[in-house]
Amino acid sequence: MIPTSYPQKEEIARLTAQMLLEIRAVHFNAREPFTLASGLPSPTYIDCRKLISFPRIRSTLMDFLTCTVMRNAGLEAFDNVAGGETAGIPFGALVAERMALPMTYVRKKPKGYGRNARIEGVMTEGQRVLLVEDMTTDGGSKLSFVDAIRETGAICGHTAVIFYYDIFPETISKLGDHGVTLHHLCTWWDVLAEAKIQQSFDPETLQEVEAFLKDPRGWQEAHKS
Repeated sequence: MIPTSYPQKEEIARLTAQMLLEIRAVHFNAREPFTLASGLPSPTYIDCRKLISFPRIRSTLMDFLTCTVMRNAGLEAFDNVAGGETAGIPFGALVAERMALPMTYVRKKPKGYGRNARIEGVMTEGQRVLLVEDMTTDGGSKLSFVDAIRETGAICGHTAVIFYYDIFPETISKLGDHGVTLHHLCTWWDVLAEAKIQQSFDPETLQEVEAFLKDPRGWQEAHKS
């Protein structure tokens, strides 16, 4: 069913942050930082994949994501919804169901046998495709998925995510230079604000997380092992 209610952007962000905290998808640890895929340390980690195991929250956030995309891009802006392998696949399917659109998914790389395809499902030339993912940090992985979609002759100028880091200033310009608009529900700033209200973590940890969010590169440099 296509959602028909449109909560304000600020309320969506607050509620999304609240739900991520409720299911313990948010992890803060300044004393023993997490190691990111880049190899760099971080006092923050978020696991949006946990959402698929919580049906009420999952359904609410997919309504929010669908409403956000339709409000920002238009109700008739897309012909196909593509999920990015792997975390984006369930969310892409759920958004496609709500928008009453065909669903496809994009592999990170060709599977190496058979058709050697990166696109699974039916995507045709000229279709306007919405790329759905769970989250984005600096936007880099999205560009590979967008390029794979465009290689089919389809059009991809929008990507929608549940969570956007919003701490690396180059992200929006990197996507924009590639002709891609980002839609998201909440950021680290929204999560930090809600965590302070709920007192979800001790004050020292929250202070260290805020220091990281204000200067992530500097924090990482100072905490390299």
